[in-house]
Amino acid sequence: MSESYYLLAAIFLPLLLAPVAYFVSRKIGINAATWFSFAVMALSTALLLLPALSLHGGRSAYVESYTWSPFVGNFGLRLDGLSLPFAAIIYILCTVLTLYSKPYMLHKIMDGFREEKTKGHGFVPNHDTKNTGNPESGTGQSTHRTSGGTLVTSSYEEEQGYVKHHFGLYFGLFLTFSMGMLGTVLATNLIEFYVFFELMLVPPFFLLAFYGYGARKRIALMFFFWTHVGAVVLLLGLLAMGFFAGGFDYDTVRSHAGQIPAKWMTVIIFALVIGLGVKLAAFILHIWLPYAHAEAPTPISALLSPAMIGIGAYGLLRLWLELLVGDYSQYSIYIYFWGLATMIYGGAMAMMQDDIKKVLAYSSVSQMGYILFGLGSESVLGISGGAFMYVSHGLGKAILFMMAGAIILQTGTRSMSQLGGLAGKMPYTAVIAMIGALTIMGIPPTSGFMSEWILFTGVLQTAVDHGDSLRAAAFGFGILATVLSSAYILWMYKRIFFGKIPEQYVNVKDPNRYVIVTMAVLAAMTLVLGVYPDPLLTPLTGYVQSMFEGDNSVLPIPTAVPASAGSDVPVKSNTILPSISIGGGT
Repeated sequence: MSESYYLLAAIFLPLLLAPVAYFVSRKIGINAATWFSFAVMALSTALLLLPALSLHGGRSAYVESYTWSPFVGNFGLRLDGLSLPFAAIIYILCTVLTLYSKPYMLHKIMDGFREEKTKGHGFVPNHDTKNTGNPESGTGQSTHRTSGGTLVTSSYEEEQGYVKHHFGLYFGLFLTFSMGMLGTVLATNLIEFYVFFELMLVPPFFLLAFYGYGARKRIALMFFFWTHVGAVVLLLGLLAMGFFAGGFDYDTVRSHAGQIPAKWMTVIIFALVIGLGVKLAAFILHIWLPYAHAEAPTPISALLSPAMIGIGAYGLLRLWLELLVGDYSQYSIYIYFWGLATMIYGGAMAMMQDDIKKVLAYSSVSQMGYILFGLGSESVLGISGGAFMYVSHGLGKAILFMMAGAIILQTGTRSMSQLGGLAGKMPYTAVIAMIGALTIMGIPPTSGFMSEWILFTGVLQTAVDHGDSLRAAAFGFGILATVLSSAYILWMYKRIFFGKIPEQYVNVKDPNRYVIVTMAVLAAMTLVLGVYPDPLLTPLTGYVQSMFEGDNSVLPIPTAVPASAGSDVPVKSNTILPSISIGGGT
């Protein structure tokens, strides 16, 4: 227990300062709002990571607890080996994307302004815009010519007022969205988890409805309907858990999980898997994802896909595998094959897309399949690798969505059939995007290789130890799914950056430093974690190992067998599995 308030401040600073971001934008300007929001997220990230220094592996944790309600329990926040990788990636991505948002959202909001001014005239945004006067003083006019030839004029004062209002609204919703995601991961109470889980759905609904593409309002409603229905199903399971366990605090549920009747345990696990499976966008429950992620504004796509959907995996780890650990092994095989089906389906659908963002959306479905594949492995290594996939997917997919945003900014299209040869014109974007692509493909020295290596090693460990030919066959198909991932990623990259450049794009260039530098920061992180993953991987593996201590159905991390002292013939190790340090040991 801690008397400090690091985690409480890290969660609620973005929420409390969200209205301030709006007023800063309205009164001072979009530059001030951008850097204010960045400062809020950077400070909150520092407050989150400071307690991580006190973690020492195993079940060590930094906990803050506050009296809430005698009927619900305590309001607690817990940073441990399991929550650390998820929480760190969420806030790091949010911090980086505040800066990335400035050029992209300025472009998007200006398009929205022109659409509103020329509504009913058949206007096509970005065509024939002419500015006169002095924008710095707020005087002069901006003239837009519609596709029908009509001239529509607006004053700079009107234009700037619109932009400042929507920039402030965007950052207010963005900060609230960040808070919801982190609160879900740090919660220590079932009802608290659900409250943050629902809060996490509201800001992206408005961000998609206000700033999305295509039929954005209809897609926003579909997103909210699917995810809210999943949340309600989850709530039923959480209420049943708390009722039978005699309380809603995680510690209470874990201690009294044995009191839950067997017939109710099946219902509870079904509710958890379905409710969180919708969030994960697992196969069959994925319908909402390709539309929402493709049509959301790109900075939000870069949070929905890399950060938000993976929280479903965290929920499975925390609420099922940890709190109801005794009932894991009899259901794990179904999660295992569900993950395999999701991997293959998502990869196959990604191969068929022409829209860059839809390729990446279906890729996210496939990547969530990898996580489920690991969670169903009945191996500490497989489960740890699946959880670490959240980190590698978060970094790699964020880079690729940011690449898609850079392409949209510079060319105005996201159709790969209209692109080609951009590597020579956008070299920085091409190089950084390749690092993101290597991460998703699982190629060293990126973090994607580290996560996939550990995941598949654990999957193989279970198949060999149990002599299970079915699991061994699924392992083979899982390896083939990685080939499919490489195929759609490289096909996308080739169509965008190689070949003959279309005539209309001969003068394009890399976007400004807000885009390139933020992409480069995430690229550097995936390379560092690919070479030295210990800061996140060691606490994670240690915690997962401790979760299943005494549970013989889950295989522990194997250790090498030392050679016999004084023997002329060395004793061979019975495993080729990697040695991972846990809490300073091996």
